[in-house]
Amino acid sequence: MTIKSNIATLAGRSSYWFLHNVLKGGTSFPGKLAMQIDPDVLQQLGRDYETIIVTGTNGKTMTTALITQTLREKYGDILTNPSGSNMAQGIVTAFLAHKSKKGSRKLAVLEVDEANVKRVTQLVHPAAFVLTNIFRDQMDRYGEIYTTYEKIVDGIKLAPDAKIIANGDASIFSSVDLPNPKVFFGFETSQDKPQNDLKAAVNTDGVLCPKCNHILHYHCISYANLGDFFCPSCGYERPKLAYKLEKISEQTPSRIRFTIEGQEFSVNIGGTYNIYNALAAFATASEFGVSASEIADAFAKNKRIFGRQELINYAGKQIEIILVKNPVGLNEVLSLLNTEQDHYTLAALLNAHHADGIDTSWIWDGNFESLNKEQIDQIIVGGERHQDMHLRLEVAGLDPDKMITEPDFGQLLTAFKQAPNDKIYILSTYTAMLHLRQVFADKGVLKRRIN
Repeated sequence: MTIKSNIATLAGRSSYWFLHNVLKGGTSFPGKLAMQIDPDVLQQLGRDYETIIVTGTNGKTMTTALITQTLREKYGDILTNPSGSNMAQGIVTAFLAHKSKKGSRKLAVLEVDEANVKRVTQLVHPAAFVLTNIFRDQMDRYGEIYTTYEKIVDGIKLAPDAKIIANGDASIFSSVDLPNPKVFFGFETSQDKPQNDLKAAVNTDGVLCPKCNHILHYHCISYANLGDFFCPSCGYERPKLAYKLEKISEQTPSRIRFTIEGQEFSVNIGGTYNIYNALAAFATASEFGVSASEIADAFAKNKRIFGRQELINYAGKQIEIILVKNPVGLNEVLSLLNTEQDHYTLAALLNAHHADGIDTSWIWDGNFESLNKEQIDQIIVGGERHQDMHLRLEVAGLDPDKMITEPDFGQLLTAFKQAPNDKIYILSTYTAMLHLRQVFADKGVLKRRIN
C-alpha cells in the first residue's frame, strides 16, 4: 500500500470502530472519509479479492444477500455490503469493516449501483458480473433503459475476462457482443408453451428488439418484459439457459417454493421477482463450486433484509416494509399483496428526494387498480408527497373513507398502533423508508442506522 492509502485505511477503520462501538451504527461515512484522503483506496483494499459485482434495476440487495449466504455454506468468510449501500463510499466501508480469516478463499460479493459499475470495476477487477434486470427507474438519474445498460457495459468492458451471469429472460442482456464468458438463467418454458405467440402488456418498457427495433413476441412471460422472447422479424431470441426455474410450487407473501434443475428450494419471502433473485444466486453459487444441497441449506436460512420485505413487530402488529421505486417493482409488490389471504392495513409513503427519483409520475404507471380492495380495511398515506399518493389511490378505486393521511412521520407509529388489522404492509420509497426506520429506532424498536 502507498502511504496515502495506509492513512486512508487507518482513518476509515478508526471511524468505523467508533461508529459501531460507540454510536452502534455506520455504513457509508467511513468509506467517504477514506476516499477523501485517497480516492483510489478501494484499489488497495480489494486487490486480493475475487469480486462478484451484482447490478441491475431491481433485486440487487436481495440477490447480493442470497449469493453471500450460498457462498458462505462452502467458503465461510465472505465480504459484502449488506446494508444496500451500493455507491463507492459504501463499498469502501464494506472492505474497511471486513476482517478476512487466514487461509480462507477471499471472496467479495458487492451490490453496485448501475451508474457506478465502471468506477468500481476500475478499482476492483471483478471475477464475475451478475445482472438482474433493467427497467425504467429514476429516469432523471439513469435515463432510458438503454442508457442504463450502456453504463453497465462500460464497466464490463474493463474486465473482459470476468464471467457474466445474466438474466436470460431480459432481452437487453444478450444484445451486446462482449468477449466475456457468459451463462444465462431464466424461467423454463414448458413443452406446450413454445407454441405460444404472446405480446407484453401495453406500456411495458423494453419490448423492442434490441437488434432491429421490431416489437418482441414471447412464448411465455413471467412479468413485465421478462420471458422467453423472440423477434419474428430478425430471429433474435432468448439465449440458451444454463440454469432454469422449472416449477413454482407455492407462493404466499412470506414463502416461495420452487424447483431449479430438478431440486426443490424454498425461501421465506414472497414475490415472483424474488424467485429471479434466488435463481441468480443459484447460478452464481453453482459457478463458484457450491453444491445444490449447500444452496438449499443457505436459502432455508435466508433472513429479511433492510427495507426489503423487512418484518417489524410493534404494538402487537406485524409490520412489513417493502421498498418500491419504479412501476415494474411496484406492480410485482401489488401482485405479492394479492396472495395475502387475510385482511390487512395498507400504508403508502411517498417521498421525492434524489435517492427516490424526484419525478413521482411513476406511481400512475403502477397498477393499484389490481389490488383486492375488499381485503384492505384501512389505508394510511404519508410521506412528503402524501397528496399525490392519496389522489392516486383514490383514482384507483380505494375507498377515501378508509384513508388516513399522516404526513408527520413521528405520528405514523400511532396510526399503526391504532390500525384495525394485525397485519400492516407498508409500501415506501427509499428516503421515506429511512425516515420511518429512524422513527422506529428512536423508539428502540429497531437498531439505529448511521450513514
